[in-house]
Amino acid sequence: MPDPSLFINRELSWLQFNERVLEEARDPSNPLLDRLRFLAICASNLDEFFEVRVAGLQAQIYDGLEPQDAPPDGMGPLAQLTEIAKRAHDFVARQYDVWHADIRPKLANHGIHVCDPSDLTDAQKAFLDHYFTTQVYPVLTPLAIDPAHPFPHLHNKSLNLILRIETVAQDSPRQLHAVLQVPAVLGRLVRLPDEKNGQIRFILLENVIGPRLDALFGGFKVAAWVPFRVTRNSDLTIQETEVKSSLLSTIQETLRQRKWGAAVRLEILERADESFLAQLQTTAALDLDDRDVYKVAGPVDLTSLVALCKLEGFRELKEAPHEPQMPAPFSNRANVFAAIREQDILVHHPYESFGAVSQFIEQASDDPNVLAIKQTLYRTADDNPIISALERAAENGKHVTVLVELQARLDEENNIVKARHLQKAGVHVVYGMVGLKTHCKAALVVRRDHDGIRRYVHLGTGNYNPMTARSYTDLSFFTCRPEFGEDASALFNLLTGYSQGHGWKKLIVAPYMLADRLVGLIDRERANAQEGKPARIIAKMNSLVDPAAIEALYRASQAGVRIDLIVRGICCLRPGVPGVSENIRVISIVDKFLEHSRISYFQNDDRPELFLASADWMPRNFRRRVEIMFPIEDSRLQNRIVEGLLGVALMDNVKARMLKPDGTYQRVAHRAGEQLIRSQVEFQNMARELSSADPIRPVSLVPGGTGVLRSPQS
Repeated sequence: MPDPSLFINRELSWLQFNERVLEEARDPSNPLLDRLRFLAICASNLDEFFEVRVAGLQAQIYDGLEPQDAPPDGMGPLAQLTEIAKRAHDFVARQYDVWHADIRPKLANHGIHVCDPSDLTDAQKAFLDHYFTTQVYPVLTPLAIDPAHPFPHLHNKSLNLILRIETVAQDSPRQLHAVLQVPAVLGRLVRLPDEKNGQIRFILLENVIGPRLDALFGGFKVAAWVPFRVTRNSDLTIQETEVKSSLLSTIQETLRQRKWGAAVRLEILERADESFLAQLQTTAALDLDDRDVYKVAGPVDLTSLVALCKLEGFRELKEAPHEPQMPAPFSNRANVFAAIREQDILVHHPYESFGAVSQFIEQASDDPNVLAIKQTLYRTADDNPIISALERAAENGKHVTVLVELQARLDEENNIVKARHLQKAGVHVVYGMVGLKTHCKAALVVRRDHDGIRRYVHLGTGNYNPMTARSYTDLSFFTCRPEFGEDASALFNLLTGYSQGHGWKKLIVAPYMLADRLVGLIDRERANAQEGKPARIIAKMNSLVDPAAIEALYRASQAGVRIDLIVRGICCLRPGVPGVSENIRVISIVDKFLEHSRISYFQNDDRPELFLASADWMPRNFRRRVEIMFPIEDSRLQNRIVEGLLGVALMDNVKARMLKPDGTYQRVAHRAGEQLIRSQVEFQNMARELSSADPIRPVSLVPGGTGVLRSPQS
């Protein structure tokens, strides 16, 4: 068994990641509204953490569920929950301090005000009286709490008010309680009139409702009210034994049950007294421990403040928007298939446009020479040109097959809707493999060219989602090489039917071979180092959790392999431990765009191998998902990724943080006079250069190279 002290706990590492996001909200070098956006992202991240990760730990304690993957650090569920609560309470307090003591007053200095009721003028109060009467009051439904009215079910993350009501026509007033849901159909921030001198004022919807609650209770007085919110278990895990008839119907039923998931967290305004807490915390509907109750300075749910980031104007408070560049091989070509026939093509999102991917599917849908389209969909978007193109392709008589993953966490309902639209258009829709999530990103177009049938393939590290493609960094790869086409066909045969025994030439597929292949590649570098041969590993991913992969990296480090890991989020490996991992460096880059691409480089005795993948290095990706890793063999593209992407990321001294052996992070320091390198800005500059380059002979991205393979990093 591995030494537990050599592993950082997964959940605590995630909390460290959210600390880095909060750092960006606190960083005065970031524009003010971008800082507010990072603050909202912090809150949204924490919501999902409680909905899934904390909920899972609570289920282990209260329901006796076994964890899918026992943590190699040895912490049990109760110990984890105790430490999470300690850190999360402190984190939340600092979140609100950033809002109240820093961002909110600075916004006011720039003319953006979030007002309290005491700040309002008489004219503004009169406006809100009218707004309440005409817009808000008709949709409010007060729910009494008494023996005839049991405590109502509170929807996950809905904003509610708990009220204490008193009788007014009795000598001994009675106190009663009620709950009122703040209507989500209305905007949380209500814009006030009388804007002068460029000043814009808002008030929270609950502060419109609260002072006017008496209108809902004739003959009673509302003595006190407090906003609160309940977070529920939203994880959806389907076991093979639960699937009776179809995966679709099973997931639909599970989604209905999700609304009744166990409460895992209560957020409530800090002015709440013990009477309110007793009503909420100890009721059978919630049944929460003290550690699950978060008293906040307000507003409850900071994610709602992101609406301020979308205000028109205030350009000085936002970073200049980046306009994605169309890749040169596609920009001046009427036919994407001709471009792909000339060369393998790499696209770096969001610096280069996701329109290249959309164009690939859209042209395939209308091209009379295209016979078939096959594609996986994991997370989609409401207005997705790829979905429309697939529907149009089916209507045009092409054979279209789409695998829609129904178990994409928190996107299940949206994917069901998209799957039904596709089916109505005549698309053959399948729902994945029972017991496995299909997380790979692949599209196959079968086309009749002048010289015969040819298969065109798109493989990616990110989803077919034009919305996230503007904010997530990912890589797309286009090729029509026959060996990739054969493997892509075999992959879809595996996903849509029954297939085994294919001799994979290029694709490395989980859960069948990916984990073992990665460990084998790491061990090969170790063996090379032991023989005195050049050995080096660089890997970029979202999360590093898998114990076997971590142990292999430790062995390689002990043999002298220099290892650089770029891990945005969770990292359970401890770098810099003497005798174990002193040759391993881990950095995390948190910036404007969410780092999402997965890249692995192995020096292999100066015969380098480079891979892109849909998978992070986690047990779930290696063993419970269909994932793919695939090689980049074109020397032009290898150089672009190794020197131009990995090399520049490793040189980042503005937004990079380095992981310390104790599990904390510190910003990468830059020496006096050293050039400041912000990798995401460099990538934007590279994309602009490439967009005007010769599509066959692109410009040198990094003059002189970054030296990433030749000189050690400090």
